Amino acid sequence: MSEPIRNKKAEFPVAPTPQNTPANNAPISSHAQQPGIASIKEESLDHATAASLFARNPGLVSMIQGKLGSLVGRSSGYIESLPVSVRRRVAGLKGIQKEHAKLEAQFQEEVLELEKKYFAKFTPLYQRRSTIVNGAAEPTDGEIEAGQGEEDDDDSKDEPETTKDEEQESPITGIPEFWLSAMKNQISLAEMITERDEDALKHLIDIRMEYLDRPGFRLIFEFSANAFFTNKLISKTYYYKEENGYGGDFIYDHAEGTKIDWKADQDLTVRIESKKQRNKNTKQTRVVKITVPTESFFNFFSPPQPPTEDDDTVATDIEERLELDYQLGEDIKEKLIPRAIDWFTGEALQFEELGEDMDEDEFDDEDDEDEDEEDDDDEDRRSDRDVDDDSEEEDGASKPKKEAAECKQS
Repeated sequence: MSEPIRNKKAEFPVAPTPQNTPANNAPISSHAQQPGIASIKEESLDHATAASLFARNPGLVSMIQGKLGSLVGRSSGYIESLPVSVRRRVAGLKGIQKEHAKLEAQFQEEVLELEKKYFAKFTPLYQRRSTIVNGAAEPTDGEIEAGQGEEDDDDSKDEPETTKDEEQESPITGIPEFWLSAMKNQISLAEMITERDEDALKHLIDIRMEYLDRPGFRLIFEFSANAFFTNKLISKTYYYKEENGYGGDFIYDHAEGTKIDWKADQDLTVRIESKKQRNKNTKQTRVVKITVPTESFFNFFSPPQPPTEDDDTVATDIEERLELDYQLGEDIKEKLIPRAIDWFTGEALQFEELGEDMDEDEFDDEDDEDEDEEDDDDEDRRSDRDVDDDSEEEDGASKPKKEAAECKQS
């Protein structure tokens, strides 16, 4: 399945040119490389001292941010200094670029419509998969034959046939814990699932996706009756901004999740802690129970929200949290749902590991080259020493070891 809506990334402005400084902010998913302190040759402020300075002066941080923000989109005066005829040509190129931007936006819209068209063709396959997973239907002989390879056929011949009595003694409906197993094989999701979550996720009977009327998508998790919450459906919706980004791409805006109706004392997103309290007057102590947030997959349905323009608080990790949250949604939409059976069997892991191994091999090759160069250098040095030793022996005099050590130090 092609990617319906990609992880929308607009490039951060890098080293704005004098004639055009971008006025729009880049989306949260950009991976643009930012300049580092190491690249500055002038004398720099100690990191600890700088951090302490900003920590004691939050007003200074706000002032600097305000100054930098006021510079965005401001002309340097270079364009205005050009002759009138040149400025007219520059304006003409901007007009051509606007026509290009319109076509890019049209391209993205048509790609989205095409993906929606094929998603409609995928939907019956997903529905068929759900009926088999949940035991409402059995796969046809044709489906089984298409899904079996030569190795599967050989293994099935060696397996003993199951008797009717054995089937009656241990009937199994569908494929138990299908979605839980698939999610635990998907690395980014597995890291979020705790042991407490597994008891609830065993009741997950389907995960599906739907497009919105506006750019965006919704992930829907369907559960059977369980002891943790009353929701049958829990969803999370990803919204994009109304205006397209540079290049016509859709820019991610925010996500909203369904409120989970937890049953009494079954909220998996909190834990209960006991805390002692002492009465100031009577000096008596008592033990009270308080709820403390804890790690859980179900925090996925309470996504972080981007700060508003009026929000003066500085959240250093908000961009990273927003990007991680969006990427999890993309992984479910683009990887888990289309190829759930491959994640259930673990076959999909081969493709994930293949990409990682290729990256590691590149680094290994570089290390090997460095080691080979070092070995060559060592051999050259050893051969030089052998030549020196031979020449010294021919002269009939060898230098004392102490002098040799001094030569090496020089």
